[in-house]
Amino acid sequence: MRTFVAIEISNVDVLDSIKKIQNKINIDAKPVNLENLHFTLQFLGEITDEKSKKVIESLNNIEFSSFRINLKGVAAFPKPKFPRVIWIGTDENGGQMLIQLAKKIEKVLEPLGFFPDKRFKPHITIFRIKKKVGDITKELNEQKMTDFGIQEVVSFKLKKSKLTSTGPIYSDLEEIKLRK
Repeated sequence: MRTFVAIEISNVDVLDSIKKIQNKINIDAKPVNLENLHFTLQFLGEITDEKSKKVIESLNNIEFSSFRINLKGVAAFPKPKFPRVIWIGTDENGGQMLIQLAKKIEKVLEPLGFFPDKRFKPHITIFRIKKKVGDITKELNEQKMTDFGIQEVVSFKLKKSKLTSTGPIYSDLEEIKLRK
C-alpha cells in the first residue's frame, strides 16, 4: 500500500478560505478536494501491512505538544512561470514547528529504512497542474498576502493513498495524538 505521514486541515474556516481561493484562481488545473488537504510530513511509498505495523509503533513513540499554524500566502512549484503545483504556505513559527515534527518523524523512521525523498518544505497543495498553463505570476501575486486562518495541530496521521483515475483516495491507518 502507498503511504505517507500527514497533518490534515480540519478547521472549517480555513477550508472555506481555501475553497474561495480555488474558485478565484482561474487556471486550467485540478483543485485538490478539501477533504484531501494536508501537510505531507514524510512520504513513505509502497509498504507491506507488516511494515505499516512497525511504522505505527515507531510513530507512537514520538512526543510533541500542540501548536498552531497560520496558513498564509499562495505560491507555485517549481516556479510561477512553469507551475506544476500551487500551494499555501505558513507563518514562520508554525512552519518551524512543522519542520521540527517532520524531523522527529524522520528520526524514528530511519531505522526502518525510510528516508525523505526531499527536504521538507511546509506547504499544502491546493492545485495540481497537468497541462502547461503558462506564467501565473500575476495571479499568484494577487494572493501572496492572503491569510487563510489558523490550524491547531494536536495529531498527525499515517495515511494510505489509493491512486484512481479521478484522483487519490486517502484513508487513515493510524492517528498519533499529542503526548507531552
